[in-house]
Amino acid sequence: MKKPTISDADLREAAASMDTFIEAVVKAISESVNGQLTAETMQQLTPDQITLWGYWLMREEVMDGGFVQLIHNGYGPFIFLNPFAKAMRLWGLHDFSKLVYKGREAYEAKRELIERELTDEEFMALYEQLPEFDDLDDAFLVDEEQYTEQVARYVDEHLTDFVEIV
Repeated sequence: MKKPTISDADLREAAASMDTFIEAVVKAISESVNGQLTAETMQQLTPDQITLWGYWLMREEVMDGGFVQLIHNGYGPFIFLNPFAKAMRLWGLHDFSKLVYKGREAYEAKRELIERELTDEEFMALYEQLPEFDDLDDAFLVDEEQYTEQVARYVDEHLTDFVEIV
């Protein structure tokens, strides 16, 4: 297993904000497997690297279009049917972990409706049809900065578990 690398200069530049720091580390991890997060490439990554990438994917999807978009874009099983929430709890993100577990309940109840092929109009109509996801979206957005800061702190404290600095 080859450890992803990041230059010290890139890391220092990225440290200007929590978002860019996480993004730089995730980019290094992603590049180490040619940007593909598949069952095959996950075998080349550590659980912490996969968890960090999962957080970043979830954050980006939810910030852009909420939990409905996250699920519709195919990330539901990755986030909700794997030990992602447990890993977040082990990283110290207890409230975020609880939010993911609540998301799993909503996901399991509505996954077939959201994961099916939809036109753009049908997809947009899901937001009206599934108000239960509004509370999840709002809860994430309210605390996103705190979650991202906690993730960044964890990564910083365990940086060599994620990347090799060159």
